[in-house]
Amino acid sequence: MGWTDERVELLKKLWLDGLSASQIAKQLGGVTRNAVIGKVHRLGLSGRAAPSQPARPVFKAPRAPRPVSAPAPRRIETHSHTQNHGLAPAAPTPAPVYYVEEPGSATVLTLGAHMCKWPIGDPSTEDFTFCGRRTGQDGPYCTEHARLAYQPQQARKRSGATELARSLRRYI
Repeated sequence: MGWTDERVELLKKLWLDGLSASQIAKQLGGVTRNAVIGKVHRLGLSGRAAPSQPARPVFKAPRAPRPVSAPAPRRIETHSHTQNHGLAPAAPTPAPVYYVEEPGSATVLTLGAHMCKWPIGDPSTEDFTFCGRRTGQDGPYCTEHARLAYQPQQARKRSGATELARSLRRYI
C-alpha cells in the first residue's frame, strides 16, 4: 500500500498523539514499523505531544540487611609442656624464598620456542628480560621457575562434625 494523503494525515495525528511506530503500523495496516519511522523522518515530525514510554517499574525500598551473627568463640589450647599423645609432630610448611633475579639472557626479540619465558623486571623499563634458560618437559618455564609457578595444592583440613555444622550455618 502507498502513502495516500488520507493515510499521511492519520499518521501525523497518531504520531502527535504519542503512539509508537509499531502501534501506528498496526492501525494503518499494510505498512511496517520501519516504514512508519521512515515516513515520520521524511515528513520532519520530530516533536510529540506525549512520547510513548514504557511503564516505569515500581520503586521498592531496599531490604534491611540481614543481621550478621558473630562467630562462636574458639577455644585455644595452651600447653606449658609439649604433649605428643603418640603422634608425630607436624612438619611446618616451608616459607617461600624470595630472591632478586639476575637479568635474563632473552628479550622479546630473541626468545625462542624452547627458552624459559619467565619475565624478569618491569615490562615498562628497558632492562626487562626473560629467563631464557632451556625449558623443562612441560610448560614454558625452566625447572626452577616451574617450581615457583606451579605450586602443589594444599590439603584442606576436614574435621567432620565441625565442618558440617559450619557449612550448614551458611544456609540457615
